[in-house]
Amino acid sequence: MAIEQDVLVVGGGLAGITAAISAARSGAHVRLVSYKQSTLRHASGLVDVLGYTPDGEGPLVDPFDAIDDLPEGHPYERVGTDAVASGLALFDEITAGTYEGSHTDANALVPTHGGTIKPTARYPDSAAAGLASDGRDALLVGFERLPGFDAPLAATHLGATGAPFRARGVTVEFPVKLSADPKVTRFAHLLDQDEGIDGGTRGVRRALAELVKGHLDGAERVGFPAVLGDDHPREVRADLAEYIGADVFEVPMGPPSLPGIRLEDRLFAALDEAGVSIETGNPVVGFERDGDTVASVTVSRTGNEVPYAAEQYVLATGGLVGKGLDSDREGVREPVFDCHIAQPPDRYDWFGDDAFGDHPFARFGVDPDRELRPVDAGGTAEFDNLRAAGAVLGNYDFAAEKSGSGVSLATGYHAGTLAGEEAT
Repeated sequence: MAIEQDVLVVGGGLAGITAAISAARSGAHVRLVSYKQSTLRHASGLVDVLGYTPDGEGPLVDPFDAIDDLPEGHPYERVGTDAVASGLALFDEITAGTYEGSHTDANALVPTHGGTIKPTARYPDSAAAGLASDGRDALLVGFERLPGFDAPLAATHLGATGAPFRARGVTVEFPVKLSADPKVTRFAHLLDQDEGIDGGTRGVRRALAELVKGHLDGAERVGFPAVLGDDHPREVRADLAEYIGADVFEVPMGPPSLPGIRLEDRLFAALDEAGVSIETGNPVVGFERDGDTVASVTVSRTGNEVPYAAEQYVLATGGLVGKGLDSDREGVREPVFDCHIAQPPDRYDWFGDDAFGDHPFARFGVDPDRELRPVDAGGTAEFDNLRAAGAVLGNYDFAAEKSGSGVSLATGYHAGTLAGEEAT
């Protein structure tokens, strides 16, 4: 007998979580099924809406000003600005008190661990004192045993961007002896616990501040790699700021990302609060069709194939990077429902000659109608009760546009709301 629910969401990333919460708020019984651990823990924790146009213009001051001019088929063009605003509003509610940026439609400019400046719509409060629009000089601090952040190099790159402040970088040895390749969570936990150094009364936070203070040289703010606490990040930053005598901020890092892990924790807590049933580690391996609808999907659970039936389904499994799309020398496929993926028949037309140029494969994905139902090659919805959201969608290049999180929020909200309304 099939396990039944009103709405079944396949995929546990930002789009899937947003869809599940939106559907649940319509009164639907929702189940989220995800095979792999969410990719949020590998993301920077920044939420981009639109940093650059598809033609490369930018960085954009206000992403909403550019949405109406996006080409037909772009996910934002499919759902409209209201869905973008609603997706952001839901995110703001879920992350209340831990993220900044909701006071304006304009992008903020956030320095990254590589010394670039990223236009983004929402950013962790831990990064707020580091914005590139702030004219105060900044000292960037890296740790000897944390190779993911070369503070002197990042400061040099920031200087080349024309940012309106002077940035310097220094690398120090963390005040606690560590292994050759410690995890980012190791730094965070030591700062959370703040135990005495070498049996003394001086805690880790004060010891670190004393190491940094001698390099301050008039800087009014200090940027650390994003490892400043997991359980008590605000307390860690506040103590460091007091001991150093300057504002303290975190610089977003590459994977594994502590801000991403913090965000994942809040989102999964929101799923629980919304009453969503969550099942991870079990892949969807097939489905049954009944005319123009998906009748059920088959989930592999500890070697057994179990049918799950729903009134409505949302596909949010990710793109090529997240393995929501399969690819080989024969082509690109959507592996769960076998949805149509438009692609040139000649593989040499999948990419451009310039390594950093325009590559068509970056825009491969499911083509949706305005209700986000995947369509076939003729433009007809493949299933009446299936919608797609997030990176599995095509017709946009999230990496070049800096639009990945925004598309996930907007399409997840739109797909989940429609699915929930139709299922109840």
